[in-house]
Amino acid sequence: MSEEVIDYQTILSADSLYHVYESKSEDGNVVALRGLHLKVLPGEAVAVVGPSGSGKSTLLKCLGGLMKPSAGSVSLADKNMTRLTGKELVELRQKTVSFIFQEGNLLPHLSAIDNVAQPLRHQGISSKIAESEAKKLLIELGLESRMRGLPAMLSGGEQQRVAIARALITKPKLILADEPTGSLDPITSRDVLALFKSLHKEKNVSFLIVTHSSEVADFCDRALELRDGRFIAQHGQGFEVEELAESRELLIDEMGMVSLPPDILLKMGGAGRWIVDEVNSDRLILESSKEEVNESLITKNLVLADICPACRYEYTDDTQLCPECGAVRPMIVKEGE
Repeated sequence: MSEEVIDYQTILSADSLYHVYESKSEDGNVVALRGLHLKVLPGEAVAVVGPSGSGKSTLLKCLGGLMKPSAGSVSLADKNMTRLTGKELVELRQKTVSFIFQEGNLLPHLSAIDNVAQPLRHQGISSKIAESEAKKLLIELGLESRMRGLPAMLSGGEQQRVAIARALITKPKLILADEPTGSLDPITSRDVLALFKSLHKEKNVSFLIVTHSSEVADFCDRALELRDGRFIAQHGQGFEVEELAESRELLIDEMGMVSLPPDILLKMGGAGRWIVDEVNSDRLILESSKEEVNESLITKNLVLADICPACRYEYTDDTQLCPECGAVRPMIVKEGE
């Protein structure tokens, strides 16, 4: 299979992205995304982290063309998806992007190898070639003995690895992943991340990953923190405040929660505790408290712990399980960071 080489300026971008869920309940409509700006460069890995209900899954669906945003535009491989016909959108996604969901979403009546080969068959590639490519990926992911099994016969971790193989089979330029390691045990999760790192560094594959995991976020070049439909912080390489903070509004909801544009948050010194020094209907003055509070969900520069927290065994190699008590070796923040 020949690969088309195109020099994209951006593999994925969003401009002034809004999404509103209409509701007839007393609470009214729900604004899930509030004017987001986002850019993912070719070969870049970006994580989006945030609590439940912050808009992460909605964002991923809008970026992948699975859901039409209420306002704003999304471009994939320099093509505005909002202007494409249904057929054109399907063809663009097939050539450019693959999805990995936490649930796996495998076809229950197909074996593992047929699930993985299916995307190539949809592209008109012969079954023989599609099955051969699928077999290679399943072997690489340690599923050689399970490739003829139906999804119901596979464990949760095995099903997720099959779903990852299915996403990789088309050799995508971009992978959109929603909690890709959420159903995996820690060891399998790290094996999957190692595969992602290989694709990222050796094959220049771009990633946008929605995650709660600090280990997954640490793999990415930069991470965006999403709360109440807005990016409130950004960490890592390639930091560009301008594209994320076009609005100068401060949003205050009925519960008194405030959403700050990230450039304002940076000028204030990041997350922390603030004292109200002066307040009236037209003016609010805040003064930084000496007590620092860091509530960021993003942790960078993780390394394997030197000592087992359960039995205090001292590690001398890169083993993932404690040889004394069998506990999974945790990842911790590197000293001095």
